[in-house]
Amino acid sequence: MTPEQEHWAEALAIERQWGNDAPRHIAARVSALALAGDEAGVERWIAIAGRYDQLQACDDSAVQ
Repeated sequence: MTPEQEHWAEALAIERQWGNDAPRHIAARVSALALAGDEAGVERWIAIAGRYDQLQACDDSAVQ
C-alpha cells in the first residue's frame, strides 16, 4: 500500500469511527503531536485531514 493509499484508508476509518466528531479528533491529534514536537506525526495527520476534507466535499456534493 502506498502512503497515499494509507492516508485515504485512515481518513475513511476516522470518518467511520468518529462520525461528526472526526474534525475535532483530527485537530486534537495534530495539536497533541505538535506539542510533543512530532513533526512527522503532524505532517501525517495533516495529510489525513486533507483526505478527510475531500471525502466530506464528495459527501456534500452527493447530498445536493
